[in-house]
Amino acid sequence: MNGTAIENFVCVIFNVSFMNCTWLVGRTASGDDTQYFLYWKNSMNEDFTGCQNYIKDNYGRHTGCRFKNVTIENKRASFLVNVSRSGQNIQVYNTTISLYQIEKLTPPLNVTVNCTEVSHGCEIRWQPPRTSHVKRHACFKYEIVIENKVDPEENIKTTSKTERSITGNSYIFGSFSAQKKYSVKIRATDNGCFVSTSWGEWSTPIEFGEEQLSSTSSYILFLISVLAASLILFLCVIIIYLKKTSATVPQPRDPFHELSPMDFQTEYKNQLIKNETEEITILEEVP
Repeated sequence: MNGTAIENFVCVIFNVSFMNCTWLVGRTASGDDTQYFLYWKNSMNEDFTGCQNYIKDNYGRHTGCRFKNVTIENKRASFLVNVSRSGQNIQVYNTTISLYQIEKLTPPLNVTVNCTEVSHGCEIRWQPPRTSHVKRHACFKYEIVIENKVDPEENIKTTSKTERSITGNSYIFGSFSAQKKYSVKIRATDNGCFVSTSWGEWSTPIEFGEEQLSSTSSYILFLISVLAASLILFLCVIIIYLKKTSATVPQPRDPFHELSPMDFQTEYKNQLIKNETEEITILEEVP
């Protein structure tokens, strides 16, 4: 039954210990009675084991398999795919793969940037990607991309600086300007060990430069605003307190306050009564 064998068999190891193997079904394979079964072994001394977690297409045909807890350890793995039609095996596909060659390296870890405005330079540091079989830092080399992220309102294109074949775990970025904003990302590949020669995944971009300074300035402005608001509130409380205190103090009577006509008449009558009383008292004292 020519044309039922699988095509484009590919396996990828990612996130240290997970592996996916996928393939395309044969061109003449029907969707109702054709099925595919994957078997593999991690070394020559092991027996083949069947896939436990198949990937299926819309017809229910197996088009891949997911594995976990895969260890590389510089081993060559054997893969076997049987094609079954109406319960009978009609085609076989087999291949042998060095597992380290199909690993997709994780991003470099703990990327940090330390810039000093005095030296106009930044030290970029990182740790090697995680793997299950490589422990030496010298087994990796790196590619670094540094972008100058210019304000889009200024209509200036973003420029980038790429450095390849960097060994070690640090890089000095010169020509640093505190008035500009940058971002950096890093990925790894083999440097002469049992590591995949394909570039691994990019690290999450780390921004540095103007944005960090702007964040500090914004924080300082926020503190100044809070202090100013607190001072204004304190002054308002003091003014309200002084107004209430001055309202409770009795005002002195004005001695020069002009009497009304009614007050003047009352005062005049009182004065006459006082004079008559004094005259009577004087007359009684005559012997």
